[in-house]
Amino acid sequence: MTKLKVGDKAPNFSAKDDQGNTVTLSDYKGKKLIVFFYPKANTPTCTTEACNLRDHYKDLKDKGYEILGVSADNQKKQANFKAKYDFPYPLLADEEKEVIKAFDVWGEKKFMGRTFDGIHRVTFVIDENGVIEKVIDKVKAKIHTEQILA
Repeated sequence: MTKLKVGDKAPNFSAKDDQGNTVTLSDYKGKKLIVFFYPKANTPTCTTEACNLRDHYKDLKDKGYEILGVSADNQKKQANFKAKYDFPYPLLADEEKEVIKAFDVWGEKKFMGRTFDGIHRVTFVIDENGVIEKVIDKVKAKIHTEQILA
């Protein structure tokens, strides 16, 4: 699936967040960043994953991490998802899939016997210099923070 690996430079990106603000990778220069990709706002596993990061937000911030969630949902859907679950971090509305494709997390998926193209649930941990230091491609939604910090 994703061809990006530990040691690679994270792709530069620019996308609108849930509030309509433009967010770029360079906004996080000098900071550690967690970028988690999820298939669809307000679906059970995506909600569990995002809530796990919300519930451990202080722990992650204490370790110097910023967080960005990314899906192909539109800005309104991302804003509603964020408000409904009180997420303290931005959600990118990547409708054109530019960030999704830059991180190479779009591709063939299988679910309940069907094969289709979609967003793979992958998380990237990026260091202060924009280098990928961890790729989690087998995300376990209920313990996602543990996976990041492990």
